[in-house]
Amino acid sequence: MTDISPLQWRKSSYSNGSGGNCVEMASLASGGASVRDSKDPDRAVLMFSARAWGDFVAVVRRRQP
Repeated sequence: MTDISPLQWRKSSYSNGSGGNCVEMASLASGGASVRDSKDPDRAVLMFSARAWGDFVAVVRRRQP
């Protein structure tokens, strides 16, 4: 199990102050990323390798209007 306590979490720029659905991400030393639900940060954290995270970001950027 990986200790996530030292991670610097950032909330999605699409988040708003009205309690909407939000995600937070933190960069990993390996170049990958961790993602969690900002409303329930103590639950499961998803961890992605650098390659998987890079592929995900590339797809999202291509689909931006």
